[in-house]
Amino acid sequence: MIQQADEKLRAEHRRSQHEKIDYLELPSKNLQVTQDFFTRVFSWSFVEYGSDYVAFNHAGIAGGFFKSDLCVSTTMGSVLIVFYSQDLLATQIKIEESGGSIIRPLFNFPGGQRFHFSDPNGNEYAVWSDVSIL
Repeated sequence: MIQQADEKLRAEHRRSQHEKIDYLELPSKNLQVTQDFFTRVFSWSFVEYGSDYVAFNHAGIAGGFFKSDLCVSTTMGSVLIVFYSQDLLATQIKIEESGGSIIRPLFNFPGGQRFHFSDPNGNEYAVWSDVSIL
């Protein structure tokens, strides 16, 4: 009975996700460095699938990193993954202390403030907040 209810809930969830973004895959020059960084900064957890791929959880969306010498950057036309933070300063400090770099300092935009950073592999991301610190 419980198993049937679980299966029904999973089927309903799949239907609600129809044609929605479900998974992200990103390049990583060093998978261990990537895991360490995102665990320290954002409390993600990882599942390793061999030496060339790790999946991440607890990020708001599921995804993974594949071994590659490439990186994502808006200057190269890449999509920008944007995190939300209720405390931009604290998040920025964690990023820098964990090996990330601020590549575009904090700025205002309609709806809030944000900054861009790169992870230790050179991938670009942003963090935004509607809680002003400037």
